[in-house]
Amino acid sequence: MKESGGPIMIGSKPTLIAVDGTPLRFLIMDAPRPNNLHLYIKECKRYNVTDVVRVCEPTYSKTDLIHAGIQLHEMPYPDGHSPPDEVLDRWLDLVHERFFVTTTASGSSPTIAVHCVAGLGRAPVLVAIALIEFQKMDPVEAVVLIRKHRRGAINDKQLNFLETYQRRYKKGGGGSTCCIVM
Repeated sequence: MKESGGPIMIGSKPTLIAVDGTPLRFLIMDAPRPNNLHLYIKECKRYNVTDVVRVCEPTYSKTDLIHAGIQLHEMPYPDGHSPPDEVLDRWLDLVHERFFVTTTASGSSPTIAVHCVAGLGRAPVLVAIALIEFQKMDPVEAVVLIRKHRRGAINDKQLNFLETYQRRYKKGGGGSTCCIVM
């Protein structure tokens, strides 16, 4: 299988974002295509990806992911916008479930892969939100960590959104929680 006479390749190398001492592991990717999806699945297997979150319009069928034992979660929202509440709720529930509730049969740490078209905007924004919510990271610290590993990630408009983002997830996980009973 060759496209335009050249070899089939991954658009840009997937980027692992993992915070030492925490269960959080994310693989930020650009959007696979039908002719290179098998290469992305190979990378996903390498990082023990259990779930792929697609935040852009579909560019491939979910069938091959399902056959590889990877769950696909559709959470599209418009490029250049902040994620709507419904996407945030589903994303945060998935992160909580995968890293703080469910244990894997293999005993190895699960990874959530997330992709948009180029892997520079919507996908890194969701990863930053997870770091803010579950690791209580400062938004700028989360962006710096992501940009350290994925150059060009998160534009100024997205950075402004993250800087004003208010933590909202109430189910716990990732650090100490406080409860006062009167």
